[in-house]
Amino acid sequence: MIYKNRKHIKEMTAQIEEIVEKSAETITADIYVGLREGYSETRHDIEELKRFMQGYVDRVSLCVTVTPTTFVYKNGKEDGARIGLINYPRFPATREKIEQIAREIAAMCMKEYKQNRVSIVLPDRTIMLEDTKKS
Repeated sequence: MIYKNRKHIKEMTAQIEEIVEKSAETITADIYVGLREGYSETRHDIEELKRFMQGYVDRVSLCVTVTPTTFVYKNGKEDGARIGLINYPRFPATREKIEQIAREIAAMCMKEYKQNRVSIVLPDRTIMLEDTKKS
């Protein structure tokens, strides 16, 4: 932005003074989910996952990110997504609560997309949920 004159600079400075800074402990959780049902040829797409997550966040008043990713592994690859959670300073939560929400989302996605395994990456460890009936 280009400041045209002193009056404009003064107006912009006044607006900045109205900004309030909030912070919270940094807590993150990323859920990794594939979009191919088990070892079948049935595949889902990222837009379907976004709609699924929209329904969830609307019910529980939450915000997540949904980022497409590709899992590349020996002799194959699979489209998937990273679902991200942060400790949002406007509505701060505990580490335990963020982890609980991440487990809930991972379990829901595992069931909805018929996954054998889903990973939850936390700052200090990675949790893998596994359907032992399918493994």
